[in-house]
Amino acid sequence: MFYWLVKNLILGPILLRVFRPWVKGIDNVPAEGAAILASNHLSFIDSVFLPLVLNRPVTFLAKSEYFTGRGMKGWLVRQFFRASGQLPIDRSGGKASEDALNTGIAVLDDGKLLGIYPEGTRSPDGRMYRGRTGIARMALDANVPVIPVAMIDTDKVMPIGKKMPTVLRVGVVFGQPLDFSRFQGYENDRFVLRAITDEIMYELAGLSGQEYVDEYASVHRTRSPAN
Repeated sequence: MFYWLVKNLILGPILLRVFRPWVKGIDNVPAEGAAILASNHLSFIDSVFLPLVLNRPVTFLAKSEYFTGRGMKGWLVRQFFRASGQLPIDRSGGKASEDALNTGIAVLDDGKLLGIYPEGTRSPDGRMYRGRTGIARMALDANVPVIPVAMIDTDKVMPIGKKMPTVLRVGVVFGQPLDFSRFQGYENDRFVLRAITDEIMYELAGLSGQEYVDEYASVHRTRSPAN
C-alpha cells in the first residue's frame, strides 16, 4: 500500500513532472508474469526511475548496507527501501551469495518482476563493466526471460558522492526480451552461465551506448589511483 501511495500520489507525480523521463520499448515488459529486468547501473536513482515508468511493481535485490545505516539518514534510506519492496542481500560471497540467488528465484516464482544490476555495483566512470553470473543462474532456474534495460543520463542527475540531484531529463530504454530456455539443464555449467551473462551485457551496452570493459567494476575500483 505504501509503495502504491508513494509512487502514484506522493513522490511519483513530482518526479515525473520535474525530470520528465522519456521511455522507449516499454511494450517489451510483459503485463503479467515473471521476468528479470537487467539494468545498467549509473546512479543510486536508477532504482527510483526504473519502476517509476512501469505500471507493475519491481522488486530489487539491494545490498544489505542500505538497511543498516545509522542516524536519521540511515533510517530514511532503510524506510525507503523497505517501502519500495526492495530486499536486502548479503554480497559477501559463499553461502550468502547462494541465499541471494534463492531470494531472487523466489520473487520470480511468485510471478513478479525482479530488477537486477548485473554489474553488481554502480559504474565508477560511466562505462559498462563485466556482469556477475548470478543473473544467468536465476534466469535458468526460474525459466524466465531477461529484459535488458538501459538507464540514460542518471549519472548526470546524481553521480556517485553527490547528495542532491541536478534537474535533467533522464531516459529508460527497454530492449527485446532475451530467451535462454535453450540452456535449460545447464544451471551449474559455469561456461554457459558466463556466455549468457556476456550476451546480456553486450545487449545492454548496445542499448545504452556505453563503452564495455571486460573486468568487474569492483576490481577496477581497487586498481584505481583515486582509491
